[in-house]
Amino acid sequence: MTVPTTSCHAAQPKCLRKALAPAWWLAPALLALAAPAHAAGLDGRQLSALWGLPFVGILLSIAVWPLVGPHFWHHHFGKIAAAWSLAFLLPFAAVFGAHTALAGLVHALVAEYIPFILLLTALFTVSGGIYIRGNLHGTPQLNTAILAIGAVLASFMGTTGASMLLIRPLIRANDNRPSCAHVVVFFIFIVSNIGGSLTPLGDPPLFLGFLKGVGFFWTLENIYRETLFMTVVLLALFYVLDRHLYRKQGVTRPDPTPDTPTFGFDGAVNFVLLGVVVALVLMSGMWASPVSFDVMGTAVGLPGLVRDVGLIGVTAVSIAITPRAVHESNQFDWGPMQEVGKLFAGIFLTIIPVIAMLQAGEDGPFGAIVKAVTNADGTPNPAAYFWATGVLSSFLDNAPTYLVFFNTAGGDAAHLMGPLASTLAAISAGAVFMGANSYIGNAPNLMVKAIAEDRGVKMPSFFGYMAWSGGILIPLFLLVTWIFF
Repeated sequence: MTVPTTSCHAAQPKCLRKALAPAWWLAPALLALAAPAHAAGLDGRQLSALWGLPFVGILLSIAVWPLVGPHFWHHHFGKIAAAWSLAFLLPFAAVFGAHTALAGLVHALVAEYIPFILLLTALFTVSGGIYIRGNLHGTPQLNTAILAIGAVLASFMGTTGASMLLIRPLIRANDNRPSCAHVVVFFIFIVSNIGGSLTPLGDPPLFLGFLKGVGFFWTLENIYRETLFMTVVLLALFYVLDRHLYRKQGVTRPDPTPDTPTFGFDGAVNFVLLGVVVALVLMSGMWASPVSFDVMGTAVGLPGLVRDVGLIGVTAVSIAITPRAVHESNQFDWGPMQEVGKLFAGIFLTIIPVIAMLQAGEDGPFGAIVKAVTNADGTPNPAAYFWATGVLSSFLDNAPTYLVFFNTAGGDAAHLMGPLASTLAAISAGAVFMGANSYIGNAPNLMVKAIAEDRGVKMPSFFGYMAWSGGILIPLFLLVTWIFF
């Protein structure tokens, strides 16, 4: 996903509304069609695979348009997402009835999209309100330490939050070196992707699993070994490479960033708000309340409702109390959230029939996919799930990819956490780890690239980056498969 460059400092409330509510432009189209109709469950066995074309279309648009027509994409990505959404919703309403289509829209928004985008917005806002003050000097030891810290933070403030917090001071620390592109590449590997694999706060795919019923600490308990292996090996490889380049190239120009008498955090109150975000998500997963509200067949539990209202409050408070100077120092901009919000609105809607078809198993239109990740005795093959989820996550956003294979494996969180724990671990690791294989695998990847290039770092091209990931990550993923899956 690319990062629009428009600034919203002067109109934060307006931009926040645009970031939080991009999907509602879809409702009038269905409401105009609405008529009393019999509500019916969606049976994936009765659907044609053609219903998945809008989903494929929006994912290909995300992958291709930013590369072949970045200017057009920056100005029209919302229209493109809306077009693919309507390409699904209007024919679906005509065939199955407006009531069924509207119920599907409400479920996608209320049960999945709104909680998802509220968490991302809160983490993005809170991290954007923290500015690390001071000039560090980019020695191999310091760079490795920052990457290690980022790997830990990523699981607690999200890969987006940790990336936005640390990438600017990391680049400042290395701005007197002849080249630090390798530093940013490993930052994307470790902080923007692999480090976020331990909690639902870390990466969007895991939060979707949490919304589907996966326990908050499940990934921490079940893929910490894989995460630790990848992180430690990558940190060691980075240290060796950075030490070699540092000794070979040295420092070739005066440090353009002046030293400061103190090191610290401006906007540090946002750390408290970050703690509130963690508490809200934990609360929603641990509080069992019998109170529930029915919204066109979608159950909205009181814990989830309290969490979402709380996240809105955290976002509003962060905006209100963070000094303007902090946002300006961080070059804080609502553009990335607007893009993520609009694109994911389309993704969550067009994925509705895909999920139904995958849940139909071998009897559905996607029976071949189900067979490809299934052993001869009918049990799931964790290694196949790891690579299938990972390969698609490399080029399509990893959040919907996770959702697709979560449902391919049955979609029952309790069963996946129990007898099929190794399969769910493979899906989780594949989605999060292999989002690092390309710039378009995970939203923070292109954000980090754009920030680095804006500050004069000569980053690898799309395929140049893949040469890095192919040479470093793919062999490690093969080892992960052999050791763990």
